[in-house]
Amino acid sequence: MENERIRVGITQGDPNGVGLEIIQKAFADETLLKHFIPVLYASAKSYIYTKKQLASKGIEAPAFHQIATPEEAKAGRLNLIPTGSADFAVEFGKPSAAAGAEALASLQACVDAAVKGQIGMILTSPLDKATVAENLPGFDGHTGFIAKALGSDNYAMMLIADDLRIALVTEHVPVQDVSKVLSREKIAARIRTVHSALQRDFRIAQPRIALLGLNPHAGDSGLLGSEEIERIKPETEAARKDGMLVYGPYSADSFFGSGQAAQFDAILAMYHDQGLIPFKSAAFYEGVNYTAGLPVVRTSPDHGTAYALAGKGEASALSFMNALFDGLNIVGSRAIYDHGKSSFLPFAEMKRERFRIDF
Repeated sequence: MENERIRVGITQGDPNGVGLEIIQKAFADETLLKHFIPVLYASAKSYIYTKKQLASKGIEAPAFHQIATPEEAKAGRLNLIPTGSADFAVEFGKPSAAAGAEALASLQACVDAAVKGQIGMILTSPLDKATVAENLPGFDGHTGFIAKALGSDNYAMMLIADDLRIALVTEHVPVQDVSKVLSREKIAARIRTVHSALQRDFRIAQPRIALLGLNPHAGDSGLLGSEEIERIKPETEAARKDGMLVYGPYSADSFFGSGQAAQFDAILAMYHDQGLIPFKSAAFYEGVNYTAGLPVVRTSPDHGTAYALAGKGEASALSFMNALFDGLNIVGSRAIYDHGKSSFLPFAEMKRERFRIDF
């Protein structure tokens, strides 16, 4: 990689949403380009259209350097590899199968480059799962798609904001099906993945992990459900026998309000909303979606396409910026953990607070 700088692959997300806007707002700060080499997978036409829209709102956005392969990427430039259809026209705020196809083309090209070792980190912009699924039946989000492409079976969706980390045992599963798929094997696998990620990616030598119960009041000793007794608690006990500091299950309704969350390095929720409701309540505009257990670091802003804001110049780039620097921090932490040193040490020591700019 040029000058030892890591190449970061960035997807455009849904072009009818705020993805390209937050990318352009972030890279308006040219100091970012001193630290890594961005490779944006996007429609050049959509990028230019968004740039003109922002200009009409008095917001200046950077030009791009068009390339054909990641190896051609230049330091100090926002490099763009064209993806998608030349016929696509942006319609801000409107979900469509065509926009889903554009998002999918960008994602596929970026992930392919990661598989080939051409980029060292993936940063995904928001897309609309429903419109992507119109082009790829069965698609249920970035996490599973990327994990499958990278050949990873043991991974975990984790939401991070400073010292708050909430991972999920099940992800995009209908509530009525959660208990059906919540096996002891799945719980055990998620515990191991999160424990390993806390040590390697966050440099926490002896991480403390809390598991939430599935049922109200963590089942009330079996009165309100047996999953805690039969599946969750046996795995916390097994993990402790293996030397891991894993506790629970805790009653989800009081865990965060009581301050218990602050005692742990990560919390493992049993299903999507159980983890994301408290997380987004605490860090809606600054949180980061990170996938633990992948061979390539992947992060994403923790918000959606924000169709209601698209094209208005009002979207915040804060979560995108946090996703960028948290990802780079993890790249540096992995290098230190694996090799005792890092070519990307500045990122391993960088604080997100200095980038909390009001976009």
